[in-house]
Amino acid sequence: QVRLEESGGGLVQAGGSLRLSCTASGRPTSVLTMGWFRRAPGKERELVASITSYTSSLYYTDSVKGRFYISRDNARNSVYLQMNSLRPEDTAVYYCAAKGRGIVDWEYWGQGTQITVSS
Repeated sequence: QVRLEESGGGLVQAGGSLRLSCTASGRPTSVLTMGWFRRAPGKERELVASITSYTSSLYYTDSVKGRFYISRDNARNSVYLQMNSLRPEDTAVYYCAAKGRGIVDWEYWGQGTQITVSS
């Protein structure tokens, strides 16, 4: 079993930056594919960014490319999402998620943290 704990959410003005952190316990992040999802009001949950286990291949949804950056620190068993040039449309609850190598569905989820971007 993997437990994920997020931190770093909050209120920020448009154009500002925030960094989300997610710390895992139960399994090392080095063997997990880690991702950040978000769910905005009235919208479906979407995968924002992910980083695979072992190869650390990166994925970003189009709307955040060039603004958001995902990284991992296996020594701290953590993954981060650096969010720059935030826009009001980035307002959502952000979730950290993880899955094992070769697993299709995301297996583990954090509790979520609110990001609100004011215009």
